[in-house]
Amino acid sequence: MKKIIKLQDVELCYTVEGDGYPVVLMHGWGCNHTTLASIEKLLVGNFKVYNVDFPGFGESSEPSSVWGIEQYTSLMEEFLHVENVKSPIMLGHSFGGRVGILYASRNEVRKLILVDAAGVKPSRTLKYYYKVYTYKAIKKLLPIVVGKETGGKLIDRYRGKVGSSDYNSASQMMRTIMSKVVNEDLKHVMPLIKCPTLLIWGEKDTATPVKDAKMMEKLIPDAGLVVFNNAGHYSFLDNPYQFAAVVKNFLGEEAKMGKCNIQN
Repeated sequence: MKKIIKLQDVELCYTVEGDGYPVVLMHGWGCNHTTLASIEKLLVGNFKVYNVDFPGFGESSEPSSVWGIEQYTSLMEEFLHVENVKSPIMLGHSFGGRVGILYASRNEVRKLILVDAAGVKPSRTLKYYYKVYTYKAIKKLLPIVVGKETGGKLIDRYRGKVGSSDYNSASQMMRTIMSKVVNEDLKHVMPLIKCPTLLIWGEKDTATPVKDAKMMEKLIPDAGLVVFNNAGHYSFLDNPYQFAAVVKNFLGEEAKMGKCNIQN
């Protein structure tokens, strides 16, 4: 069942399916709740599954100001309070993992599943800084040299060549938000996570490399890491059968609760 609820300054779209212990699914950047449809299908027979469109994605509205991980997490806290969901199981892919990490560091969570999750600030190369500062210089100087209209077109063309697909396809507001969230490092809150945590990673993930997963496994007190060979950033799609087996094993106790919804 699809629902829309007004929270803070956004309209949040989400689906609720199934009965049982509550599970919250949180997608990655540039995606929406349909990206996690296979995981929802895997769980819905034994769990009550909440699958959200983060603000700025899917059918949820964009924030009217520049949000960071704090604002996205605060929204999830308010959303789950309104839904009367207590101590949920949380699963976050990529950007959704960031929200899961911060949420679990300061709220009661039954279990946490991080799939190719972001949260460790990436180390930057000289090539990266060269590209960033070149872009900033071009953005500042071109309108002065060739005029505002022509300069704007040339800047857009340059950004299309050097920017990521996620960045280029986003609105101006979401580009600004993306620039903020990708530079937020959550290592300092990882030791505060008290719940059992499962890390699932693709061996060939280049967006959030396995070294990030190993760092998380080290910092989160009760964490275990499973790495899928020949899988990338969408490990749950690249290796769905192994993913299903690992998740079912991790959530076996909660699955046995069946229709007995203990969130109240």
